[in-house]
Amino acid sequence: MADPRLDEPKLSQPTTGEPRVSLWRRLKRWMRGHHMTIMTLPDTPHAIALGSAIGMFFGFSPLLGLKTILAFLITWAFKANKTAAVITVQLHDLLLPLVPAMFVWQYKLGMWALYHRLPQRPGFRRVSLSDFMEWTTFLTVGRPILVGSLFFAVPAALVVYFGLRGVLIRSRARNEKAAG
Repeated sequence: MADPRLDEPKLSQPTTGEPRVSLWRRLKRWMRGHHMTIMTLPDTPHAIALGSAIGMFFGFSPLLGLKTILAFLITWAFKANKTAAVITVQLHDLLLPLVPAMFVWQYKLGMWALYHRLPQRPGFRRVSLSDFMEWTTFLTVGRPILVGSLFFAVPAALVVYFGLRGVLIRSRARNEKAAG
């Protein structure tokens, strides 16, 4: 009698006959798709670049649950492209594995900017998870992180604005020249 386990496909082999797509290829495909979405948005280069810059700015903020909402509201107030802002905030979340290190640097820079001293040990090591739900924790830990995030957010937003605006202007001029 034949062993029924021999007829089952192995877990390490793909069952469809197609090779598995690596994580890097899927990430590149996802980035290319979002890049093309931003490049083909029906708006002015200024509005798209401003929306992306606002999204990048809020991407660096430590307000984890509010980043997308704040970026959307600010782009609405500035009449920038909301889709570009939301996409950029989500693209920024690819840096999620680096967030703990980023928060440490933001905390240190915030402490230096607020109190003109660098902490020996970051203060949030002594803060438990339940303490993050209190306003006093925001004043002791959150405020330096929020101020320190400006050191990352402002330069990144400026680079994104001017870089993307230049790319969009060149790309659209090239498309108009080819069409006309």
